[in-house]
Amino acid sequence: MSESAAEWAAAQLAAVRDDPRRRIELLARTYLGPFGHAPKHLPFRRAALSFMRWQAGRGVLNPGTGSRWWRSVNDRLIRDGCEAMARSGGRAGAISDPTVDQWTAFIDEPTAGNWYRAHNASIVAGYLDSRHLAEAEPAPERFFLNVVLLRVLYTHALVSAPKLALGPFAVLGKTVGDPRLGGAGVFLSLRRVLPDRYPADDELQSYLDHENRLGRLLDYGVIQPRLQRLYEWSARELDQPGLCELVRDGNPTYAWSYDDRHVWVAPTNTVHRVLRRLTRPGD
Repeated sequence: MSESAAEWAAAQLAAVRDDPRRRIELLARTYLGPFGHAPKHLPFRRAALSFMRWQAGRGVLNPGTGSRWWRSVNDRLIRDGCEAMARSGGRAGAISDPTVDQWTAFIDEPTAGNWYRAHNASIVAGYLDSRHLAEAEPAPERFFLNVVLLRVLYTHALVSAPKLALGPFAVLGKTVGDPRLGGAGVFLSLRRVLPDRYPADDELQSYLDHENRLGRLLDYGVIQPRLQRLYEWSARELDQPGLCELVRDGNPTYAWSYDDRHVWVAPTNTVHRVLRRLTRPGD
């Protein structure tokens, strides 16, 4: 094997970069392992493919008309997974980034916690590397980039920090958040969060007014009260200290001005207040 694992992964990505369908196929193959048979890893493919198919359906991965930001973050996720798979198959060479080690840990021990750690480490690294591209997105899109991030971080916490995620209902976290089961889809169902097509070019308020009721309850009633702690925990868990730069006083600030934090203020109705109290995070 003359190519290193990193070189092989880069070549695999380059071959599919301009074809969303082939991107999906490449990601799917990584869950089969280097020899085409990985039954313990295969169940985790469900969550990964759901997220990526949604991206493709929305058009963000299309060359030319898609989003440079979404393509860049997706590149990172695919490349890290491919490199780790190549290493497990015997390819060597220096790793391209420490996030690859997270995927290697998942390959060695395919648990829900390890999958989230690998997946979210790549996603967060992609976010941090692509901030300059995010700044070029329209305001509604930049708002939703923050929503996507807090959702994937929260779903990880359901499994690995259930007291933080659900407070008194922590016992439910590992089951609800397991990426191999359907429950995680409630939290990662971004079709209910973002517009169907790219770019999101209407006024932000129009999207907020039509947001799915369940999603609004989740974002403002459950996640928002623990947002600062969630980002700080995730930064430690993923070994991504730069993540703490993307939140301030519990307000997401990724390509989003702190001065515009009013969009993150939770509604003051009774349902949201009760939900916040019932799921108050534990210590």
